[in-house]
Amino acid sequence: MKIVAGNSNRALAEAIAAYLAQPLTRCNVRRFADMEVFVELLENVRGEDVFVVQSTSFPANDHLMELLIIIDALRRSSARRITAVMPYFGYARQDRRSSGRTPISAKLVANMITQAGADRVLTLDLHAGQIQGFFDIPTDNLFAAPVMVRDIKDRLQLDNVMVVSPDVGGVVRARAIAKRIDAQLAIVDKRRERPGESEVMNVIGDVEGRSCILVDDIVDSGGTLVNAADALLAKGAKDVYAYLTHGVLSGGAVARVTASRIKELVVTDSIQPTEAVRVAKNIRTVSIATLIGEAIARTSSEESVSSLFD
Repeated sequence: MKIVAGNSNRALAEAIAAYLAQPLTRCNVRRFADMEVFVELLENVRGEDVFVVQSTSFPANDHLMELLIIIDALRRSSARRITAVMPYFGYARQDRRSSGRTPISAKLVANMITQAGADRVLTLDLHAGQIQGFFDIPTDNLFAAPVMVRDIKDRLQLDNVMVVSPDVGGVVRARAIAKRIDAQLAIVDKRRERPGESEVMNVIGDVEGRSCILVDDIVDSGGTLVNAADALLAKGAKDVYAYLTHGVLSGGAVARVTASRIKELVVTDSIQPTEAVRVAKNIRTVSIATLIGEAIARTSSEESVSSLFD
């Protein structure tokens, strides 16, 4: 087995390598003066089972090109099998045509990864599960639920907890968490007027006096979370926590969450946290290195990955 890391989340790649007791393969990933990506593998990978750890997070295009070029370098260096390990799959929110004359960019990215030479994909909490079908190669979609459930059990009193989906589309994800901690489920119904903005309309479920846990896959601008938290508190919720897999947190999102009434926002390190995230008083990061590391080990040894979530 060989593990190669791009520049998107070096810390996570190192943590995964440490869990697997495997050193990261020496690899030079740099830019020319005009910002072209250049990759040089500094070790022999012929006949090896290689895992490329690279989230396509901000800057998404740069990190995507790094991933594609690393895969091409490995293919031309005769690696036996190449698995793209993408803790965060960028462009996942463009999984359908939202209006006329628009692309399905998630499918385009899937095609590019396949054509570059990847044999498998390993990712985490896809925004839409059907994106697995965009790939013509085996694709494993891991779930951060076990990591989140463990953290919730360690930190919260479960006898007064209610899991909340911030929109109708996230009900399945929230229900999975609620089932694991034996909690009830509520839903925040919202209407989105413009991209990046949301208007909370109603709370479905009795949240009065409860500690509410908002569960979702991506937090970007933070507007949906903050509005949902305000709606829950207006309905009598005791306090509001949020557990999300991918902390995109673009623009003024960190400041928005910090200034909100959300008691704590917990995100995984699928995207490398910025300095603003690290110092925010109500944002905390949990690691998914062990989960991804175990999935890599099982993939390499041809064992079941789905049994991780039984």
